[in-house]
Amino acid sequence: MNENNIMRRPHIVKCVVSIGVGEGGERLQRAKKVLEMLTGQIPVETISKTTNADLGIRKGQTIGCKLTLRKKKAYDFIKRAFWVRQNTIWGDSFDKYGNLSFGITDHTDFEGLSYDPKIGIFGMDIAIELSRKGERIKNRKLKQKKLPSHHKLTHEEGKEFIAKAFSVEVIE
Repeated sequence: MNENNIMRRPHIVKCVVSIGVGEGGERLQRAKKVLEMLTGQIPVETISKTTNADLGIRKGQTIGCKLTLRKKKAYDFIKRAFWVRQNTIWGDSFDKYGNLSFGITDHTDFEGLSYDPKIGIFGMDIAIELSRKGERIKNRKLKQKKLPSHHKLTHEEGKEFIAKAFSVEVIE
């Protein structure tokens, strides 16, 4: 990784935290409260795109909640999430573009939170998108361009960035 060129340095674009409940109502409200306590932001509800009779889910039914963190809030939350995972992550958690996804089974493992019988225990999924500066050219509306392959982040570069930025051990 070339540290001198700021256009080649990876950075975190966003961090998406989601809790899938599978139903609406009281349980969903408690999951939203957990996300709000952890991040300080108000989550949005996720809606089912398809019907699954085996799971008892209809199309258009509310099944969970999520929120997106960016910039400093994302870095702070990711640091706390890695602390819960004892600063280790599996190498298989990275995709071919260096993005990262992992789960946390118990929200009470976060520092400062304790078990509340009124809320219960919720697990969550965390997805982190990494990129380099200048990748906006592939998504912008005007003068959209194709991103050169040498500017795309790779699997190895993503692992190296996360290991260095958050003092995390990547287990192969």
